[in-house]
Amino acid sequence: MDLRYEELREYHALYSYVESRFEEDKTNFLFIDEVQMCPDFELAVNSLYGSGKYDIYITGSNAFLLSADLATLFTGRYIQIHVFPFSFSKYCEYFADETDRNRLFDEYVIKGGLAGSYPYRTERDRVGYIKEVYETIVTRDLVQKYGLHADTSLYNLSEFLMDNIGNLTSPNKVSTILNSKNVPTNHVSAGRYIRYLCNAFVFYDVKRYDIKGKKCLETLDKLYICDTGMRYAVLGSRNMDYGRAYENIVAIELLRRGYNLYVGKLYQKEIDFVAVKGSEKIYIQVSDDISNPDTFRREYEPLLKIGDAYPKTIIARTRHEEYIYEGITVVDIADWLMKNE
Repeated sequence: MDLRYEELREYHALYSYVESRFEEDKTNFLFIDEVQMCPDFELAVNSLYGSGKYDIYITGSNAFLLSADLATLFTGRYIQIHVFPFSFSKYCEYFADETDRNRLFDEYVIKGGLAGSYPYRTERDRVGYIKEVYETIVTRDLVQKYGLHADTSLYNLSEFLMDNIGNLTSPNKVSTILNSKNVPTNHVSAGRYIRYLCNAFVFYDVKRYDIKGKKCLETLDKLYICDTGMRYAVLGSRNMDYGRAYENIVAIELLRRGYNLYVGKLYQKEIDFVAVKGSEKIYIQVSDDISNPDTFRREYEPLLKIGDAYPKTIIARTRHEEYIYEGITVVDIADWLMKNE
């Protein structure tokens, strides 16, 4: 924090500072960063908002600015804007000097979209920055906010989820596996910790959807990390699985594009994503390499069994131009990510 503005951590001072800089006959934008550092800030913000003179934007720690907290503090008078890490298209803009898109994509899978890590010149420093971001979220934002014990349970659970992105999971399943690895926990604590990590936007929870029955299912969700770069920074290159990494990247991109996201269930088959936005619906399968006919068949057969006429897409690392197979669009993941949808 800039010490020149340290006194603004008191809400009366914050209010007076803003009011003293108001200009008539102009649109006055107010941006307040790290707003949680000012106790009772909502008193100042509500008063400024009530005057009708300002277009107000506030930012702060993920765990602090939760929907439930905001609803209590501002009684519905707000719009929540989710800020995601850099998309692949933004990554390409940042590294515009590199013209090989395939190389850029391969780097993006590992480096991810946390742009604060890009200026570091060494891999060690880049990874160190991402780890610091991750640990700050867990130790400051979550442990302090929820008054958790300073043990390793939350870290162990988080790393387990990172290692199992794209797998169907539940608190019961997580606690059973962690206990088998001598990490004591129970399904209640596991469920609570998963909720905390999702509240802080470290992970995104995707529910299952019965395509035939047209209803959400209550058990066995999938969890995706906010950024694959964070996964590789924390876990390293153990258990490299590019297929699941690609699935994670597609999940976050769909959320970034404003879709509501579900995992599709059709009889005993699974559709990676059912993406819904208004009246629009897309069925999506994600894969690493579909050059093997058996692998390709595994991806397209569930899509062909869907009875409705909504678009169906297979996103994979084809390195080829987009094409159509039996009405299903097959597209290279790097090309799909560059589309401005």
